[in-house]
Amino acid sequence: QVQLVESGGGLVQAGGSLRLSCAASGRTFSSYAMGWFRQAPGKEREFVSAITWSGSVTYYLDSVKGRFTISRDNAKNMVYLQMNSLKPEDTAVYLCAAGSVGGTDGYGYDSWGQGTQVTVSS
Repeated sequence: QVQLVESGGGLVQAGGSLRLSCAASGRTFSSYAMGWFRQAPGKEREFVSAITWSGSVTYYLDSVKGRFTISRDNAKNMVYLQMNSLKPEDTAVYLCAAGSVGGTDGYGYDSWGQGTQVTVSS
């Protein structure tokens, strides 16, 4: 099991940028797929992005393609989500997740962080 702590959230204007970080600790971090999910009030948790354990393959929600970039640094046990051209609809709590399966479904992850708030004003 991996312990995860997110940081980097905040309040930005539409069109601005934020970089989220996820610090991981625990066993076999480099063998885990990593993902970012988000949840807004009154809405279901939504997949945002994922990256394989090797870092060679990435996945994105259609609405964030071209704006968000996921990356990882296994030597530092870190995962990042660079978010550019932010829109008000990106406002949510962003959650970091780790799992041996990964993918775009939350069932592929067994470790979750507490989340970091991202608020985008218009």
